[in-house]
Amino acid sequence: MTTPQTDLEKRKQISVRGIAQVENVANVKKTFNRHLHYTLVKDRNVATPRDYYFTLAHTVRDHLTSRWIRTQQHYYEKDPKRVYYLSLEYYMGRSLTNTMINLGIQSACDEALYQLGLDIEELESLEEDAGLGNGGLGRLAACFLDSMATLGMAAYGYGIRYEYGIFAQKIKNGEQVEEPDDWLRYGNPWEKARPEYMIPVNFYGRVEDTPQGKKWVDTQIVFAMPYDNPIPGYKNNVVNTMRLWSAKSPNNFNLKFFNDGDYIQAVLDRNFAENISRVLYPNDNFFEGKELRLKQEYFMVAATLQDIIRRFKASKFGSKDQVRTSFDTFPDKVALQLNDTHPSLAIPELMRILIDIEGLTWARAWDICVKTCAYTNHTVLPEALERWPVSMLEHILPRHLQIIYEINHLHLQEVARRWPGDNDRLGRMSLVEEHGEKRINMAHLCIVGAHAVNGVAAIHSEIIKRNIFHDFAEMTPDKFQNKTNGITPRRWLLLCNPALADVIAEKIGEDWVVHLDQLAKLKSFVNDSGLIRAVQTAKQENKLRLAKQLEQEYGIKINPSSMFDIQVKRIHEYKRQLLNCLHIITLYNRIKANPSGKFVPRTVMIGGKAAPGYHTAKQIIRLICSVARVVNNDPIVGDKLKVIYLENYRVTLAEQIIPAADLSQQVSTAGTEASGTGNMKFMLNGALTIGTLDGANIEMMEEMGRENIFIFGMTVDEVEELKRKGYNAYEFYNKLPELRQCIDQIQSGFFSPNNPDQYKDLINILMNHDRFFLFADFESYIQCQDSVNKLYQKPTEWTKKALLNIASSGKFSSDRTIAEYGREIWGVEPSWEKLPAPHEPRETEASEEK
Repeated sequence: MTTPQTDLEKRKQISVRGIAQVENVANVKKTFNRHLHYTLVKDRNVATPRDYYFTLAHTVRDHLTSRWIRTQQHYYEKDPKRVYYLSLEYYMGRSLTNTMINLGIQSACDEALYQLGLDIEELESLEEDAGLGNGGLGRLAACFLDSMATLGMAAYGYGIRYEYGIFAQKIKNGEQVEEPDDWLRYGNPWEKARPEYMIPVNFYGRVEDTPQGKKWVDTQIVFAMPYDNPIPGYKNNVVNTMRLWSAKSPNNFNLKFFNDGDYIQAVLDRNFAENISRVLYPNDNFFEGKELRLKQEYFMVAATLQDIIRRFKASKFGSKDQVRTSFDTFPDKVALQLNDTHPSLAIPELMRILIDIEGLTWARAWDICVKTCAYTNHTVLPEALERWPVSMLEHILPRHLQIIYEINHLHLQEVARRWPGDNDRLGRMSLVEEHGEKRINMAHLCIVGAHAVNGVAAIHSEIIKRNIFHDFAEMTPDKFQNKTNGITPRRWLLLCNPALADVIAEKIGEDWVVHLDQLAKLKSFVNDSGLIRAVQTAKQENKLRLAKQLEQEYGIKINPSSMFDIQVKRIHEYKRQLLNCLHIITLYNRIKANPSGKFVPRTVMIGGKAAPGYHTAKQIIRLICSVARVVNNDPIVGDKLKVIYLENYRVTLAEQIIPAADLSQQVSTAGTEASGTGNMKFMLNGALTIGTLDGANIEMMEEMGRENIFIFGMTVDEVEELKRKGYNAYEFYNKLPELRQCIDQIQSGFFSPNNPDQYKDLINILMNHDRFFLFADFESYIQCQDSVNKLYQKPTEWTKKALLNIASSGKFSSDRTIAEYGREIWGVEPSWEKLPAPHEPRETEASEEK
């Protein structure tokens, strides 16, 4: 077993980060001292560690600024097609280390701080996560921004600057408690407010018919204030922009109050308008039709489209001073990608601008709209699909409702033309759902209003064509595509796992950082004992570091040579954390039944947040904590089995946990997880996967070979067959003694002696209405876990499979995903060319000198 390296050893080692140049180090020290003095107004006697973090952040930001301005000037001059990614979530995590790595200044900063007597890792740990997302969808948006910058695309991420991001999770007495995430409390050194681009957004009001057409009048105005955040590409001098909108009340807000003389109340009421960007809705894969959420969606879309059109009109084309007046070229210059249906109001809003304000005909406006917009679907769970009540839209966005009705009218005419007399089909394909409260189906709006619709893994893209959007796929089959998700190798290997990154770089060089498919070169070294040992050593170092961290935080002594078995993701019934829990109980029962038996020691870690209103998910957390309490305090079990609930799982915690994982659990019911991206992160970091044939697990298996992944459970078709036949949980309960014992223990209060009925709701779901068929996969899962144990006892074989996982993960780079979006949806080519660095002459100057 190796011990973590000392500071000195770290410094001696030449790694992917390169050697710090003396002049760069001197430069960083000078800039650092200047910022401490002039920006933070402190000296070394009174500065706190947080002051030093902010000083370092400003020092690093200085290296971004010229590149950022240069990049935007470059786009203005070249006038390329611009890509606009619209998302209500961006789960960014921390920015400091990522920025240093992408700018290639990490070693210089490290050395400079060392010479100043500061510990860079301590400062990095003071940065707040930007938690502006719930889970996969928001983190995907963050990876995509990194890839778009690295591939030199003129891309912009647009979203909302939530004052409070995803709640901080505390586990108290085994229960989740939510605390507000006041991430801006100390300020955000990365953002730049742009009040000069403030934009008005309208709500409420009514629609008037005028000789010039429809007018939306008597509206209430809220201003959108943009905050720009730099998105650096990897060592290519490109810095793109993520622009997040914050709600500001207009100065004439609520004139009635001012006129009534209630000045104080009028000022206090400004908060109502500004609440729009106050807090992120903490629901993952669940639609809650709240008025504030609809306002957030429209606020983001309305501000963004005005900004896009302003930029489109101001851009050059050929001549220097002309401004665009015609929208004919709009789809050639603008691509809009809708990240799920949350920004779907972009479609009626773009129509409203083109028709009501710019005076285009409906036909011309619709043609532009469809050619510009594309939609990504992220889920097939019915409870996740957005269906807004017509009454709410009528009240808040009356003009948009009219436009949606007209879109629907023309769409259904087309359907009727293709399938005369098929009224059932008209009902199924309408944007308006008539049964019960009248609602607008936002996914249908997106499909009709976009030129491309994609799922996020091959199986998911097939399911949407076969099931939920079958009628639409029949009508416009060419619209439907697949774009399998990916992750950025910069954050998810280079940043979070430098030990493994160095091992890889030593073997195959450093090109894999931007061309991840080059990891395939490792396949020829799969029997290289030196490489196997190096991979094992890197994993062991990561496990030791994590074990130490967990012991400090949870007071649980972890056996670092035990198998680290990890399931981290949002808590949801479909993700089946309960199946994992049943396996833990089964292991516990086996150890208790045979205390002197030989068991492969395991440390099972489960982490993730439950939506605050999701009672079942919160009960699942409680149960896992109850089981952990029993297991961890049983002297007979000892260090053969430990269970830890990881509190407050977030991007930064993922960066610490994933590199230390041996086993990754991806156990959703086949056909429910659209893709998954955590699965890819574990694979890239040399963990083996136990999983179902769901989402991207299938493509991972295809890349690495079935012998290098632990697959169990029903396939999508078998799940469908079981649904048709009818699922009876009692059948499995009566047939499988180990399952029966687990359920009986939970039911009898074995894990909750103070409240034996604690988990009766969970048991009732499992026995009587389990939509996700846990028991049907239990036997296969347990057998599969047994073969995991067998392999873990052969470290060399295990590591070879881990190495083949790493070597097969090239496909799952978000660079590959974004290149496909670019070529097949946006009409934008990726480029691996560097822009000139700030100290080099710009292209125009260079060509003039020639």
